[in-house]
Amino acid sequence: MSERQPLLYTHPPSLSSNFSGANARGLRNIFFGSYFNLGLLFIPFGAASQLAHWEDTATFALNFLAIIPLARLLGIATEELALRAGSTIGGLLNATFGNAIELILGLVALKEGLIRVVQASVLGSMLSNILLARWTRKEQVFNMTAAQTSSSLLALTCLSLLVPAAFVGSISTDNDMKQPRGNSQHYGTGIGDISLEDKILSLSRGTAVVMLLVYGMFLFFQASLKTHSHLYEEEADSDDEGEPTINTVTSVLLLIGVTLLVAMHAEFLVGSIEGIVSQWHLTETFVGIILLPIVGNAAEHVSSVTFAIKNKMDLCIGVAIGSSMQIGLFLTPALVLAGWIIGQPMTLYFHMFETTVLLVSVLVVNYLLQDGKSNWLEGAMLLSSYVIIGIAFFYYPANSG
Repeated sequence: MSERQPLLYTHPPSLSSNFSGANARGLRNIFFGSYFNLGLLFIPFGAASQLAHWEDTATFALNFLAIIPLARLLGIATEELALRAGSTIGGLLNATFGNAIELILGLVALKEGLIRVVQASVLGSMLSNILLARWTRKEQVFNMTAAQTSSSLLALTCLSLLVPAAFVGSISTDNDMKQPRGNSQHYGTGIGDISLEDKILSLSRGTAVVMLLVYGMFLFFQASLKTHSHLYEEEADSDDEGEPTINTVTSVLLLIGVTLLVAMHAEFLVGSIEGIVSQWHLTETFVGIILLPIVGNAAEHVSSVTFAIKNKMDLCIGVAIGSSMQIGLFLTPALVLAGWIIGQPMTLYFHMFETTVLLVSVLVVNYLLQDGKSNWLEGAMLLSSYVIIGIAFFYYPANSG
């Protein structure tokens, strides 16, 4: 009879070790689970192009390519948080953190005094979000009430941009805006004679405060879940609900790290814009409206298309339309007030052509949202509208008003 072996006590795997292992696997999947992440290799080259003072074309291209995969990582980290927060807060998180890139690009360009680039990038971001939101199935249904609320707020944004343009058009011409401050024409206002330029600044700053208040009310209306949350609830789809792969702390750390990297590359990217405009014979308006939004909105575009493929149309609309609405009601007035703080005359006065393009685009989107359904033809209409706008701005003169 064999001798009985002593029992060896082994500790069962703890929950924390299992959780850490799952978290590590989730991070590996995020960084190595897609060929798209090969673009992260441009990060050191983008930094080197600035430090080694390469030509502006190389600096712009390398940092442009570096920010795009970073935007995707930002979108993934945000989606991880959204999976834990639910669809209502999830759509808000996707739009908010996605717009962090536009805010960083805007602040960097504003600091450099590139006000036309800032205005164009804001307008371009709104256009790209509402016109490049594609639908991939024969017919898809979404929450019409929630979509109409966001698009109505987007229409309010158009009003805030139309008023300064109409104000300038009814009083004077763009030549007045281009005169030195000391030579600007003056008009009686009842509070002293001030220049038209100063009037537009005051009008823009007052409007910016009102827009931020409206945005705060919208957050209470939607995100606080205290009033009309039932309008934003998405039907649960147990077969298509994803599961988070990394914990909340890791998601937040990933968001912070990616945001810092984006800020660095945005600094390099904006610093090369003037050289790009000169070398490629482009206008600052075209660079801001077409090129920069591709970088800044990469996260929203990837997220909205992914949600559309999964038939999560409420999230898709929330990211696409909601992101544009946030840019109009929060980011744009925030940049106006930031310019006020740092001494840059950032205003809500956009050229009439640009304001008209935005207004018509919002009207087209509103018409398509009215029935609460979407199909591939409507998506093609939106894409065609964006192509037409891109061609127009390519030939739009730099000094036109």
